Amino acid sequence: MTRFALYENEIAAKFSKRIVTAARVIDDSSLPKATQELVKIRASQINNCGMCLDMHTKDAAHAGETPVRLAMIAAWKESIVFTDPERAALALTEEGTRLADTSSAISDDTWAQVRKHYDDDQIGALISLIATINAWNRLNVISGQLGGEYTPGQW
Repeated sequence: MTRFALYENEIAAKFSKRIVTAARVIDDSSLPKATQELVKIRASQINNCGMCLDMHTKDAAHAGETPVRLAMIAAWKESIVFTDPERAALALTEEGTRLADTSSAISDDTWAQVRKHYDDDQIGALISLIATINAWNRLNVISGQLGGEYTPGQW
């Protein structure tokens, strides 16, 4: 159940608009769009954000992502459907989303894989994307926003 009308509140709406504006830098980056959606979905799975899962799985499917890959995101380590660069991005997403769960935060192996597969601009976009989707997840989960009604391209 929705706890708070987040997007009807003046302060929260202003804040959300600023996140959307900031995220355009990521959207316009050379980080592949498919990778961007995988990151958004995986972080949202970890954070139990139904609203973001609804949005990003539908947007990914609308953009041509396959049902098999969408179904396998939660078990990406146990699948063969993701490229090595995507696997590096998913590993960084998991570690960056679960910062409090380990003392080492981002592992050296994960960082080495990210450096191997992405240039500095893509890494900047990837780090920013992980931070942004985690912010959206927290806004939606804390305020009790529910998934299920999103239409691709709605926002």
